[in-house]
Amino acid sequence: MTQPKGRKNTAAVCAELAAPIAEKLGVYIWDTVFEKEGAGWYLRYFIDKDADGGVTIDECESFSRAVSDLLDETDPIEQSYCLEVGSPGIERKLTKDWHFQKYMGSAVLIRLIRPVDGQREFCGLLTGFNPETRTAVIELDEESQMEVTLDEAAYIRLSVEI
Repeated sequence: MTQPKGRKNTAAVCAELAAPIAEKLGVYIWDTVFEKEGAGWYLRYFIDKDADGGVTIDECESFSRAVSDLLDETDPIEQSYCLEVGSPGIERKLTKDWHFQKYMGSAVLIRLIRPVDGQREFCGLLTGFNPETRTAVIELDEESQMEVTLDEAAYIRLSVEI
């Protein structure tokens, strides 16, 4: 079933509802995901802050309590689901335009949906991102780079090593 034009998906609605809570608590929403795993549905908020060390477990708990009350009150999700709140982690997935801008020059790991020359995973430095074409430019080494559209990638995430 296709979504009517202009209508937001469940994750986008839930992210929008929770944004004021995040701001009040001094954190920001990195990503919101609503997905089915096995027989159950999960609403996952990934929150972060720019201060050293990122978010704490106490901040995740405070956000979870506040957003749970808000979700119970507004009831934006028809089926039952499990709410999870956590940090996106050090090897976080880059999915939004601003994620790529924030981590320009950082080491990334790309896993392609279809292999290129028999290889699916590539490591390198994120050196460019075009939001119009949703294309990332990765410097693989001093002599080579690759351009990957987000549609071609299973994921692009930060890497702790090159």
